[in-house]
Amino acid sequence: MIRSFRYVALLEGITTLALFFIAMPLKYGWGNPVLVPPIGLIHGIAFLLYIATMLFTVPGRGFSRTEWTRTVLAAFVPFGTFANDPMLKRKQAALESGDGRIPAPSRSQG
Repeated sequence: MIRSFRYVALLEGITTLALFFIAMPLKYGWGNPVLVPPIGLIHGIAFLLYIATMLFTVPGRGFSRTEWTRTVLAAFVPFGTFANDPMLKRKQAALESGDGRIPAPSRSQG
């Protein structure tokens, strides 16, 4: 289930990049807003899907209050879903290994 949530988070992050680095510069830099409505709509749907998937994925899987907060805030902070992914990956690995322990982050994982 966390794997699916990570895919949704990746989609949300990619749509944020498309909005910030393609649609908005095209609108404000070149006066052509043609991509803002479709990319904005896709991003909006991805955001709602992120929130819905998070509400079904996170409960009961050993997330601390801090990890919950971090995961919620990741949707509201640009590029937050990318920064949150290493923690989600560790949670996924721990749940899939069946040992129930969540490995401590290494320095390279952030």
